[in-house]
Amino acid sequence: MDSVLLLHGLLLLPLAALLLYRCSPPFQYLCKVAFFNCWIVALATLLSPFAAFRGRSVENMRLLRAALLPLKRFYGIRMRVRGSEQLQLQGPFVIVCNHQASLDLMGMVEVIPERCVPIAKRELLYLGTVGWACWLSGTIFIDRHRRDAAIEVISHTASTMCRENLRVWVFPEGTRNQGKSMLPFKRGAFHLAVQAQVPIVPVVISPYWDFFSSKEKRFTSGTCTIRVLPRVETRGLSPKDVPELTESVRQAMAEALAEMSRSDHGDQDMQQPLLGPGKDRGSPQGQGDTAGNSK
Repeated sequence: MDSVLLLHGLLLLPLAALLLYRCSPPFQYLCKVAFFNCWIVALATLLSPFAAFRGRSVENMRLLRAALLPLKRFYGIRMRVRGSEQLQLQGPFVIVCNHQASLDLMGMVEVIPERCVPIAKRELLYLGTVGWACWLSGTIFIDRHRRDAAIEVISHTASTMCRENLRVWVFPEGTRNQGKSMLPFKRGAFHLAVQAQVPIVPVVISPYWDFFSSKEKRFTSGTCTIRVLPRVETRGLSPKDVPELTESVRQAMAEALAEMSRSDHGDQDMQQPLLGPGKDRGSPQGQGDTAGNSK
């Protein structure tokens, strides 16, 4: 009799979990965040052995991008990209992007160009198979607590960009920020661009307020707009121009973010996704993905 009751109890657990998922936004939030993290760990574990055959190479970014692209379908997040033609540059350049949450990964895979590697905090390197997959994909790791080491990495990256025609993706705020305005920018990305004498391409991802909030434990479906701003040339600039360059780029991005906050809202014509209501849109070209912080 006890075993029968136990069996019935076990059978009811999935139904109870489903009802809780439907009725409790915080539980739904926790489930979606857990799924997001588990997806990344699982795919990194599965894909790392294949990437290892090629060795450490930016070409492995294609594997990570392919693994992350389906996530927007599960979450019902529609991606809209504006200004993608600004990324159609032949040579190396630096991309700077605002950083709100881990969801930025889904935005990144929509627009990140070929032969692009992100700069990430060094702590990511020690996250098991995730760190291994990032290393194999050419991710550049920076120790944010050692300024001299970070400067050395920037210098080495500048020469590598020009030699190997690499693009670099940086989050200049240095940490996640879900506030209404951007944090002050760290100057590492701008020193890198000036040292390599390559353009800077600002990318702004619209706020997630309509469908995601870690403070409110809310994670529904919605629309995310990614706006690529006109490139900023650095040819002829020197290190003394970096502070003004940093502030001017930040100002342009902050104005774009404010405009997007006022005008961009989630569309209502969305279909039912696997993990919530929403609709997906095909992505434009672009390879590679991961995230990190700049020094």
